[in-house]
Amino acid sequence: MDVETVLVPVDGSDESMAAAEYAVAVADAYDASVHALYVFGEGIVRGLEVGDLEAQQVAAESESFMTEMRELTGDVAVTHATAPGFSLSRLSQHPGSVVLDAAADVDADFLVVPREQMTDETDAVLERAAEYVIAHASQPVLSV
Repeated sequence: MDVETVLVPVDGSDESMAAAEYAVAVADAYDASVHALYVFGEGIVRGLEVGDLEAQQVAAESESFMTEMRELTGDVAVTHATAPGFSLSRLSQHPGSVVLDAAADVDADFLVVPREQMTDETDAVLERAAEYVIAHASQPVLSV
């Protein structure tokens, strides 16, 4: 199997950091790079839309997570992007489709998705994404 880019969706949780660790291990084994997609959940999207959350605060939190993630990558090259996992105006936008669109955009050969325990309906963005990605991805998927 030829792997050049490993995509891992993250959301700042401990579970997504664990998935990032697996993504780095896979990338290291194949001499590949990692692309981390920070996916914003419904609560964050709604908070930004209505003004309860500051965009700068959300950006700072995602950057802080990415800095922490880069500390564990060693020699593995890491790029990252952010994306809303939900849309208040597009009913067809799903966190899983956001992940698969990003996989296509970065030409990912392998996906590592965290499967979080659903504790709050608005915070389960990566669990929703994982089930969708597992069902619809054309690339190999490691679910952790």
